[in-house]
Amino acid sequence: MSAGKRIVYIQYTNPAAYPPLERSSRLLADDGWEVLVLGLLRPGTEALRFPPHSRISERYVFNAASGWRLRLHYAWFVAWVLSWTLRWRARWVYASDLLSCPMALLIGLLPWVRILYHEHDEPAPRKGLMAKAQRMVRQRASRRADLRVLPNAARADFFEQTVCGGKPTLRVWNCPSAAEVGPPREAQPEAQRLCVVYSGSVTPGRLPLPLLQAMASLPVRICLRVVGYATIGYPGYIDDLKDAAKELGIAPDVEFLGVMPRHHLHAVWSDADVGLALHPTRSANHNTRWMVGASNKPFDYMANGLALMVSDVTEWRQTFVTTGFGVASDPDDPASLANALHWLAEHPAETRAMGERGRQQIATRWNYETEFAPVMAQLNGLSTKGRWIAHAD
Repeated sequence: MSAGKRIVYIQYTNPAAYPPLERSSRLLADDGWEVLVLGLLRPGTEALRFPPHSRISERYVFNAASGWRLRLHYAWFVAWVLSWTLRWRARWVYASDLLSCPMALLIGLLPWVRILYHEHDEPAPRKGLMAKAQRMVRQRASRRADLRVLPNAARADFFEQTVCGGKPTLRVWNCPSAAEVGPPREAQPEAQRLCVVYSGSVTPGRLPLPLLQAMASLPVRICLRVVGYATIGYPGYIDDLKDAAKELGIAPDVEFLGVMPRHHLHAVWSDADVGLALHPTRSANHNTRWMVGASNKPFDYMANGLALMVSDVTEWRQTFVTTGFGVASDPDDPASLANALHWLAEHPAETRAMGERGRQQIATRWNYETEFAPVMAQLNGLSTKGRWIAHAD
């Protein structure tokens, strides 16, 4: 192994909740890199872990603090990360959230360390001194970084123009690994129900209440299987969905499986028909506006041979619907959702064909090996060269 092929992932949240981190770390490990993952566990995310790998080590700390105790914990976490980085003699730091930026800048003072900054989500716009300080640190960390990665072209262009001073940014879609592609599905006898699955954070924008209303309105049986967790912004939303399912008389057809590692999801999806990848159709938030490529869900479902049900937005229709991988509907309109579900239920052969086309697309084109290859090439190339002494701001 090259002396430069040692990388530490730092994130003030659970890295296993971010599929790109799992995939990139595994690709690096398979390529001979030694990988150390340093992260945080919060209540409800304890079950999330990377799949075992001989070259990937994980270290986590647990935190349920809030208020001033959270600030103290963050300061302790920074010292903990710095200690591990020094002890482990990491040559690269892989920082990928806003709160990892101060750590990346601090560790970047070490003369042998390079920085890769991979921004999954653009920070929400906030006011106040703390928010201003965070924006400044994010800007400095992105300009200081040796490599910058964002999940789609629109966000990468905006990032170059407004954050990193025009420095080049690589675009990497959040696709599955080719190793995650499931086998072709065998033809099944005509089912008496359509099984729809959802995985991810459970919020009104991604798993809307009108979906349950649509299910209840149809003459055919629709089953919904949910793997996910409530967010800080909507802590009681799962209970709201359970209550709504009872009131609508479809509680037996709505199953909440809680949180589970991503590599266990194949068993949940194995007998399903459709993957749900909805998001709000109107938003000024850049993360929501520019989701194609950034959202893992449609690609994950496709890799497992599921047809897609996506929001009726131009970019999503062009990427997933006109290409024959799924159908679109308005997530705020029960009638639109019902029409899409009814069509999928009444056309099982076409639904299976959509899933198979998607599975083949992931196997041959939309996979993380292909997407991450330019990053891997630069990581390997820079790791064989001397340390960059100066970094222009």
